Amino acid sequence: MLALRCPRCHQGPLFSYPTHRITKFSQMPDSCPVCGQGYEPEPGFYWGAMFMSYGFSVAIFALSGVGLYYLAGDPPAWVYVLTVAIATVLTMPLVFRYSRALMLYLFGFIRYNPRWAETTEQRKV
Repeated sequence: MLALRCPRCHQGPLFSYPTHRITKFSQMPDSCPVCGQGYEPEPGFYWGAMFMSYGFSVAIFALSGVGLYYLAGDPPAWVYVLTVAIATVLTMPLVFRYSRALMLYLFGFIRYNPRWAETTEQRKV
């Protein structure tokens, strides 16, 4: 999951473009280009990823606040607000992607099949 690859074959990418392409970081192909596994089990499936994204964001807020408190010696409130805002904006593409990947891996009911290529070839014959 950490590599953001297809849950079935672990080879095809989950996203069409790299994370640093800011305008296109959220685009996913309809299915895996390697094994053909569909990435959207049902319409609206990724709405649940918003809750995971919220959890990741809360963790970023907490880590930023605790880190500032211990590293900067409890700075003024505006420093906390600015730091948390910057951290949230900078990690947004990663949070988005990992929320979707986690949703697909946990609730997509797609299992890893190390021999997917063999079974695909057998079906073609």
